[in-house]
Amino acid sequence: MSTTALRTIRTLVAPLLLVLAGAAFAHPADPTEGGKGGRVIRVTTLAKDGPGSLAEAVAAKGKRIIVFEVGGAIDLDRSVLDIKEPYVTIAGQTAPSPGITLLRGGIDVHAHDVKISHLRVLTGAAGQPHLSGWEADAFSTVGAHNVVIENNTFMWAIDENMSASGPRFAGKTVAEWRQNTTHDVVFRLNLAAEGLANASHAKGEHSKGSLVHDNATGIVFERNIWAHNVERSPLVKGGAQVLMVNNLIYDPGHRAVHYNLMDLEWAGHAPVTGEITAVGNVYRAGNDTDPGLPFLMLGGVGDLAYYGKDNRAVDRFGKALPMFGRYGETGARLIEKDAPLADLSGYDVLPSGEVETTLLATAGARPWDRGEEEIRVLFFIAEGRGDILDSEDEVGGYPKLESTRAPFREADWNLDTMTPRSGAYPGQKAGAQEHLSPRDRAMRLGSP
Repeated sequence: MSTTALRTIRTLVAPLLLVLAGAAFAHPADPTEGGKGGRVIRVTTLAKDGPGSLAEAVAAKGKRIIVFEVGGAIDLDRSVLDIKEPYVTIAGQTAPSPGITLLRGGIDVHAHDVKISHLRVLTGAAGQPHLSGWEADAFSTVGAHNVVIENNTFMWAIDENMSASGPRFAGKTVAEWRQNTTHDVVFRLNLAAEGLANASHAKGEHSKGSLVHDNATGIVFERNIWAHNVERSPLVKGGAQVLMVNNLIYDPGHRAVHYNLMDLEWAGHAPVTGEITAVGNVYRAGNDTDPGLPFLMLGGVGDLAYYGKDNRAVDRFGKALPMFGRYGETGARLIEKDAPLADLSGYDVLPSGEVETTLLATAGARPWDRGEEEIRVLFFIAEGRGDILDSEDEVGGYPKLESTRAPFREADWNLDTMTPRSGAYPGQKAGAQEHLSPRDRAMRLGSP
């Protein structure tokens, strides 16, 4: 075989190998298989509701796997897609290129046994005035449990981009509080970027990455990217228990990781010690990061038990930043532990020096078929560029996506893993995915 032919094969196969590598690394069994083994429901329209819509599919009862025979944008028109029925898998990887993008809204999961992969959610201010009260999350659980959120892109949220929320004190004991709020949720290989700061949220500035609400437990963040959020990458609230493995935090504004049990919210309840285990994570400051910002900050009145190993924190020039800091003069203690507080067995933990390169290639929706917004954010991370936004209009506004159609053939897919039997995903692209201007494109092709 000629050298040219070999080079061509490598060019065609490399993106697929990156995708498969991101999907196949070792980790413990997930807390749910979603709708595995259930009936297949086809989404056949990009309408936000009605026959053949995604909304109709998520509202159906029983075990189900939701696939797509359409690609393009579903305009939620300032509404939230509520998932209230359990045992569902939403498989955005089945959509024809350009995949499925939800605009002007978000997703709230109220149910158990839910698995969502390869969707894009671009919330945005949707033309609403400053402080007007439009304040949707791009994604949140709401007292849900046994949930897997994998390889999705969440951007331009007005509240959090990607959160685990629910009631604080539903019950009479700590065990009941934890059972009755969100628990056992895995966030893996997601991109949570550009939460909008001074937009339509009624509280004012609200560019937030992820909130883990009080007493939520079994919350895992593995190989996610947070980029250009003022705070909460993530914020862990009182008594919550979180495991962070191989995540990348880029350009946080005022806080990166932080823990805060607020006395104003816990009045009448004794504080409960929270737990964070953080292994192999990378935090890199950007243009909007406060000078000297630590990796982890402690606020409020509750103690935090913490185990950390091989975490990196550097400024824009690669100089080490402190690992710990405080933003409250209270009696709260940081209790450093010598052993992990969460079970790490079964995880393929990367050395922190490999995290950035690996995640830029594999995190976010459809790494084989990126959207222009994702490409921009990922390239800006790699180049040390980008800023915290007040409006989606600062970067061109909502995308105008082509509507496409293609039949879903069950025989072409392994329905247990929701992977294509051929190894090639819909919209698979060869070579680097870059957003090029006409002039750039002409120069790359050698045109005069």
